[in-house]
Amino acid sequence: MYEVDNLIGGISCKSASGRTGDIFNPATGAKVGEVGLSSPMELDEAVKKALGAYSAWSRTPPLKRGRVMAEYLRLANGRREDLAREISREHGKTHADARGEVSRGLEIVEFASGISHFLKGEFSREVGPKIDTHSERQPLGVVAGITPFNFPAMVPMWMFPMAIGCGNCFILKPSERVPSSANLACELLYEAGLPEGVLSVVHGDKAVVDAILDHPDIRAVSFVGSTPIAEYVYKRGTDSGKRVQALGGAKNHMVVMPDADMDQAADALMGSGFGSAGERCMAISVVVPVGEETSKRLVEKLSPRVSSLRIGPSTDDKAEMGPVITKESKSRICGLIERGVSQGANLVVDGRDFRLQGYEDGYFLGGSLFDGVTPEMEIYTQEIFGPVLSVMTPQTFESAMDLINAHEYGNGTSIFTRDGNAAREFSRSIEVGMVGINVPIPVPVAFHSFGGWKRSLFGSHGIYGPEAVHFYTRLKTTTSRWSDGITKGAVFTFPSG
Repeated sequence: MYEVDNLIGGISCKSASGRTGDIFNPATGAKVGEVGLSSPMELDEAVKKALGAYSAWSRTPPLKRGRVMAEYLRLANGRREDLAREISREHGKTHADARGEVSRGLEIVEFASGISHFLKGEFSREVGPKIDTHSERQPLGVVAGITPFNFPAMVPMWMFPMAIGCGNCFILKPSERVPSSANLACELLYEAGLPEGVLSVVHGDKAVVDAILDHPDIRAVSFVGSTPIAEYVYKRGTDSGKRVQALGGAKNHMVVMPDADMDQAADALMGSGFGSAGERCMAISVVVPVGEETSKRLVEKLSPRVSSLRIGPSTDDKAEMGPVITKESKSRICGLIERGVSQGANLVVDGRDFRLQGYEDGYFLGGSLFDGVTPEMEIYTQEIFGPVLSVMTPQTFESAMDLINAHEYGNGTSIFTRDGNAAREFSRSIEVGMVGINVPIPVPVAFHSFGGWKRSLFGSHGIYGPEAVHFYTRLKTTTSRWSDGITKGAVFTFPSG
């Protein structure tokens, strides 16, 4: 049994609230640790530390801030396996998947190490007689991030390296279900030379979330989680005068055209639908083969693959999928599968009865595959966030796009085809923020930005990359005149060149 403490300004300290949350190993169902659930007063202490550090850090040359990130990248690269083990222990995902998560997070750190380039301003000479104008991007102050359970190291790395690189101080509130990897990731940044107070980790539940959203000295909040909570965070945060980016849920579709390579499409669907037990906001949960013949061929290829998924704990190097995060998640997913059956969908593969010898108390599910799903069914309207793949079969390419565009979510989507014209039209016309063409999980690389449309994103900025620079800074423009003499006489008209 272990305890996870706060990291206030770089110093580890126990929560004084007297409340704790249990940490479970999803593979065994056993309690393995406890995390302190902080009070608003402890958040306030972190904010005070950040305010004390902000002036010096914001005035630190961007090149030096970037060097801290470069050293952080070096140290974190050397601790990849440790970070991955912390993720797997508390989340349950396979070790290979956890390693992949760490790698994608460190790509953002690498991007942030070049922050001086992205903070360059603009300059215009002689915008008027002996008048010059320059613009710059300045940090906001103290900012915060609220991150989900499904990527406990990567999503924090999507936030704090960019925010801190831009000159802000950052407070992280990770998911209380998976707190350890966030602590390790932030401790390494202090080891890399970050000054005391610039970064804090405050563990907690809704009490801390609300305190972050209401705190008058926190200027901006980044959030990743479900759509109902994203909407709540956005409204409460903006009502408090904060800048907010709140990334919500998804229902990601993959269109499979008749000319697609069916083996390639089936392999892509297995990885994107069942990797990380489907607990990804970019997981493909709906496959949309165009036409009955395409659907029949694809289901025939998918069914044996889903039935033979290798499922096991993270210690099994051959496991393709681990457990879901909690007992409650497993129960909710099973309930949605049952409702899918009762509402008329054809359950081709049923993963509810999966049992793993020696891990009977773990939160394991087998993969499930539905065919004949229709738009009004709950398994289509709701984000299942589990190892369940649904097949819907429109008869035309146009109706496939209409189906996707009608959904309330617009996070990610893909099309598998050999037809360049179809792919081009799909990319142009689909109302979704991230699009893959023969790519099943179209998560942008670090030097682009991540963000969905519609009810998958609340706010005007995506996360990481160039969008993060704009979110974590504000524009200042200075117009100046330096002349040999002073123009006499007042000017009452609006100035112009």
